[in-house]
Amino acid sequence: MLLRENIYDLLRSDILACRFTPGDEMREQDLAERYSVSRQPVRDALLRLQREHLVTVQPRQGYRVTPISLSDARDLLRFRLALEPACVAEAIESAPDSVLKSLDEFRRFSGDHEDFIAYNRGFHSALAHASGNRRMATALCDLIGQADRLVRVSVSNLKGHDPAKLVAEHVALIDAMQSRETRTAARIIKAHIGATEKRVLPALKRNAVIVEERSS
Repeated sequence: MLLRENIYDLLRSDILACRFTPGDEMREQDLAERYSVSRQPVRDALLRLQREHLVTVQPRQGYRVTPISLSDARDLLRFRLALEPACVAEAIESAPDSVLKSLDEFRRFSGDHEDFIAYNRGFHSALAHASGNRRMATALCDLIGQADRLVRVSVSNLKGHDPAKLVAEHVALIDAMQSRETRTAARIIKAHIGATEKRVLPALKRNAVIVEERSS
C-alpha cells in the first residue's frame, strides 16, 4: 500500500475513533510530525477527508475536524435505515447457508464499551457483506464506520445503554435471517435502527460538540 494510503487510513481512523474530536483544529505540519511523514501525504489525505466531509478547510488557518450537526447525524441514520434492511433482504434471498451460519459468532458479547463498539461494527459489517452486493456493502460499511463517531461523542450522555439488550436484538435478527424469514428480519432491523436514532439524537443535542445545523 502506498504511503499516502497509510496516512489517509490512519487519519480517518483517528477521526472516527474521536482521537481527534469534532471541532479540533488540525495543521499539516503537526500531523506530519505525528505520523512521521512529509506534509504532502498529509495534504493528500486531508483533501480526501474533506471530500468525505470529515474535515473542513479553514482559510489561512489549516483544517478542523468537521463538527457533527444534528441534521447530518439524522441524515446518516435515515440513509442507514434505507440501506441496511435492503442488505438484510438480499442476504436472506441469496446468501448460502454457510454465510448466514457465520453470523453465529455475534450471538455473544463480553467486554467494555470500546469492545462493544468493535463488536457492533463487526456485526453490522457482516450483515452488509452477507448481502453479496459489493456496492451496497461498501456504502453500508462506510455509514457504519461514521456512526462510530456518533456513538462515541454521545455515550457519556446515554442513559440505559444496555449492551445485553442490543445483543439480544442482534440474536433475534440472526435467528430470522437463518430461518429466511424476510418480513420478521425486516421488522427487527428497522426497529433496531429506529431505536438507535431515538437513543442517539437526543444525546447529541445535549453534547457541546454539536454546533452546526443545516439551514432550511
